[in-house]
Amino acid sequence: MKYLLPLAASAMLLAPAAYAVDIEVAYAYSSVFDPTFERIMEAFETAHPDIHVTFRATYEDYEDATNTILREAVADTLPDVSFQALNRQALLVERGIAKPLDPYIAEEEGFETAGYHKAMLDLSSFDGQIYGLPFSVSTPIGFYNMDILRAAGVETIPTTWDEVVETCRAINAKGEHDAIFWHWDISGNWLLQAAMWSQGVPMIEDGKLNMDNPEGVRALETAKAIFHECAMKPVSGGDASKQFAAGDLGMFFSSTAYVGFVDRSKLGDWDFVTAPYPGIDDAPKALPAGGNSAMLTSTSDDPEVLEAAWQFIKFTTSGEGAAAVALTTGYVPPNKVANDLLMDNFYAENPNKLTAVNQLPLLSEWFAYPGDNGLAVTQVIEDSLESILVGDADDMEELRDEMVDEVNALLPH
Repeated sequence: MKYLLPLAASAMLLAPAAYAVDIEVAYAYSSVFDPTFERIMEAFETAHPDIHVTFRATYEDYEDATNTILREAVADTLPDVSFQALNRQALLVERGIAKPLDPYIAEEEGFETAGYHKAMLDLSSFDGQIYGLPFSVSTPIGFYNMDILRAAGVETIPTTWDEVVETCRAINAKGEHDAIFWHWDISGNWLLQAAMWSQGVPMIEDGKLNMDNPEGVRALETAKAIFHECAMKPVSGGDASKQFAAGDLGMFFSSTAYVGFVDRSKLGDWDFVTAPYPGIDDAPKALPAGGNSAMLTSTSDDPEVLEAAWQFIKFTTSGEGAAAVALTTGYVPPNKVANDLLMDNFYAENPNKLTAVNQLPLLSEWFAYPGDNGLAVTQVIEDSLESILVGDADDMEELRDEMVDEVNALLPH
C-alpha cells in the first residue's frame, strides 16, 4: 500500500481539529493536477467542513493508477475515490472494483440539469449504469516555441507531419536547440491511436488490433520519421515538458493538460503558442478523447463514508470543480456550468487553452484493449514504438505484422 500524504501543508493548517468522516482519494500526474486539487480543496473544505480528505501518494501515470488499484483490490486497501483514465474504466467495472453512482444520482434533485454533458457521461456508462463522473477531457495538441521556429526561418505553424519534419530540419540546421518531442510513450498508446484516428481508422475493431492495413504502416512510418528525421532524443515526457517550458525545445506534442504546467513553469519571455494537432497528409479526421473520471472505489460499509465519497466526486466534477480544472490545466471542462463560472473573456485571455476546445468535434474513443491482458497489450505496443526510437526496427511493415500478431494473441478469442 502506498503511503498516505496530505495534498498541501496549507490544507492541514486550515483543517478543523475533528471531522465527522474521513475519506481517502488517489489521482495521477502530480505535476499536472496538484494545483487543481489545491484550488478545489479550498472550496471543498468550506462547503464540507465535516469531511476530511487524505490524498494518497500520486499515481505516476494512468497505467500505474490501474495497476495500483488492481493490487489494492486484492489487498483490500482501496481508496474511497480513485481518478482513473477514461479508457481504463471498463476494467474496474468488470472486476467489480468501481461502484455504480446511479443510487446517489437518483437522490440528487435536478441532476440532469447540473451541467454534465451527456456525451461525457456516456464515456463512463456501462450496461446502462454510470460508474464515473468526468473530471477532465483532453485532446492531443501541438506546443510551439515560436522564437525557435522563427530563428530557423519558419513563420507558419506546421499542419501535417511532413511539415513538422521539415520544421525539424530547419531547427536542427541552426544547431542551437532540440527540435521536437512527440510523447510516444504517453499513457494508453494515446498518440499512436491519434495517428490511426487521424486517418479515420479506429485502433480496435471487432475486438482486435486494427492496424493490419496501410493506415497502420503509415502510422508507424510517421513515428519513424519523427524519431529519426527529426533527431528526437529518447527522454521522458516529463523531462521534455520541462525542457519546453525552459525555452530549449522547439516543438512538443502531447496532451493539452500540459498547457497549465508550461504557463506556470515558463522561463523567459519567448512566444508560446499552441495549435491543432497535425494530421497525416491533411487535417485529422478524428482524435482520441483523453482524460479521467472520478470513480467510487470504496469498500466501506459505513453509509457516511460512502456519502462523503459521493459528495467529493460530485464537488470535484461540478461546475466549480471543472472550472478549477480549466484554470489550472489545459483540460476542457466536462461540465457546462464551468463556463458560467469562468470569466467571460477567459479563452480570449488564454488562447493556448482554446485549442483543445476547438478540437472537441473530433473527439473519438480512446480504446481500452479488451480482456485481462489490456495492460500487457499497452506495453507490447509501447515496446514496438521504442524499438523504432532506438533503431532496432527499420522495416515498418514487418514491425506492424509482428505487433499485430503479438497483440491479437493476447486479446480474447
